[in-house]
Amino acid sequence: MEILCIGHATYDITILLDEYPEENEKYRINKRTECGGGPASNAAYLLSKWGMTTYFAGLLGNDAYGRRIKEEFDSIGVNTKYTKLDDNAETTSSFILANNENGSRTVFAYKKENKEMELINFDINPGLILIDGQEPSVSRAAIHKYPNAITVIDAGRPTDEVIELCKLVDYVACSKTFAESVSGVNINYTYTNSIIEAYRELKNKFKTNVIITLEDKGCVFEENGVVKIMPSIKVKPIDSTGAGDIFHGALAYGLANNFPYEKTLKYANIAGALSTERVGGRFSIPTKKEVEERYAKIK
Repeated sequence: MEILCIGHATYDITILLDEYPEENEKYRINKRTECGGGPASNAAYLLSKWGMTTYFAGLLGNDAYGRRIKEEFDSIGVNTKYTKLDDNAETTSSFILANNENGSRTVFAYKKENKEMELINFDINPGLILIDGQEPSVSRAAIHKYPNAITVIDAGRPTDEVIELCKLVDYVACSKTFAESVSGVNINYTYTNSIIEAYRELKNKFKTNVIITLEDKGCVFEENGVVKIMPSIKVKPIDSTGAGDIFHGALAYGLANNFPYEKTLKYANIAGALSTERVGGRFSIPTKKEVEERYAKIK
């Protein structure tokens, strides 16, 4: 099956610290991690790494960061025929402070302009389309062109365009923050009804399959009319950068391979959790074998 990922790509520079820095202090570091990032971009990288025929459609600057991202894609086998290097654009860069003490990360994203891609005349036949909402016109056109494809959105920022795209896809996979913003419900992990209420609000709004990621608590989904929580696995996180992107890539993998729904979500939970044990979005993507071995222990 061919998979088309549409959306944002960025270049990440990550600094791992033992604690969050204090204001007006100086810190000396001896290591930094650099690699590509971005929601649909990381998902495309995972899917190709796991053996799927994958295309990435997105806009990069024809600059050092953009060319490095393209080289990363080429090295793992992502087809970049729809990846545009634009002389008049600047590749987004993200500067990330990763707290080794608790695995949290603080991201400073530099994006000079909000320039959309021109519409693409796609000449492939994808069985699955994954979008992150950051190229809305191209995403909408692809969804309409391929009505038989499985469609998934990694719903990040709750913009009007992303919310409208959520109404067009088969699967809305979103963060706790997105779910709270759109549903108007504050999710309290000690109050299960708040999770169910937020889920029901999104389900009613989008009229499609909904998955809410709950950080280290796993994810919430619905099966046979019952809202369930799929717990995550226990890990010792050092950097959570890209964990959500990796969850969505593994989710797309399971759907593309017609896995049972619960197996698909277990794969996604495992992949996202394992990624937090390493630094850097690209470098933290686990192998399919690692996920399969962990899955075999918990199924």
